[in-house]
Amino acid sequence: MPEPRFLVVRLGSLGDIVHTFPAVAALRHSFPASETVWLTHPRWRMLVESSRLASEVWTVETRSLTSIRETLSRLKASAWSSAIDYQGLWKSAALPFLGGVKRRVGFSADTIREWGVPLLYTERVHVTSKHICEQNGELSLRAGAKKSTHVFQIAVPKDTVAAISTVLLDCGITRYVVLSPGGGWLSKCWPPDRFGSLCEQIYNHFAIRCVVNYGPGEENITAAVRAAAGDANPHPYCGNPGELMALLQNALCAVAGDSGPLHLAAALGTRTVSLFGPTDPERNGPYPPERSIVLRSPRAVTTYKRGGEPDRSMFDLDVDAVFAAVSEQLHGALAA
Repeated sequence: MPEPRFLVVRLGSLGDIVHTFPAVAALRHSFPASETVWLTHPRWRMLVESSRLASEVWTVETRSLTSIRETLSRLKASAWSSAIDYQGLWKSAALPFLGGVKRRVGFSADTIREWGVPLLYTERVHVTSKHICEQNGELSLRAGAKKSTHVFQIAVPKDTVAAISTVLLDCGITRYVVLSPGGGWLSKCWPPDRFGSLCEQIYNHFAIRCVVNYGPGEENITAAVRAAAGDANPHPYCGNPGELMALLQNALCAVAGDSGPLHLAAALGTRTVSLFGPTDPERNGPYPPERSIVLRSPRAVTTYKRGGEPDRSMFDLDVDAVFAAVSEQLHGALAA
């Protein structure tokens, strides 16, 4: 019997792709000689390639009709055992459907937030796991994997690691903590002035500077962090996914809300302190959790509401409590 050929669909975003890695690793572990093609957005090609879980990485720009047509032609020209849609959106489910893949595995309506999407699957999985990594793993099990998740390792290019080290050394930084105050939805974010105060405490107690990671459109947040940090003088940094991997891999600790950089740091094995509010850490927390400290107010309510300002529960997390968690992580990192 020929080895299966899988189509993995997970177009974005950073944290969601990272949370898909354990499930795809289980698929590859179960079928080591199989061919797995991962379909993603061009922005995330390098991230997916760094996992070494895909035989090939195909990219599609879903806002381009030309890109969609080319992708559908490639799908129709290939033979597939199964397509697994780990994303659960119309745009992700439609690609294998229109591409003629006969077996299409996806989430049932209980999990998917866009109405009607499961109609495009031939097999709909009603998941029972709490964490999204393990929910993704249930799709892998349905596709034939022997286990739901498996360990994996992200390979960060050595030249990128060297380049980031050089940039930081030029700024006098050898040991550092990464702060990532952004996060897409402002309702998930800890106030930037508190990140600044945290940076100041880290510098005063450990003589360690912070690097403030930010993405496009988050310049104002970064400026507010730096203004509140005073003489701690955190270094702002904005880079591509490969550079972010290198930055996080060598950090003593990373502090962030429920965001892509947090989940990438955890996947790289970096110690993390995560700050949760309207999203549930039991479902969306760092994975694997062994090197992570999760802080969440007991008054937090799980809503997944995308607000334009920090959720009220984020203000319950005071700077001293977060600094205590960071100190615990730093003591562990410095003693290692």
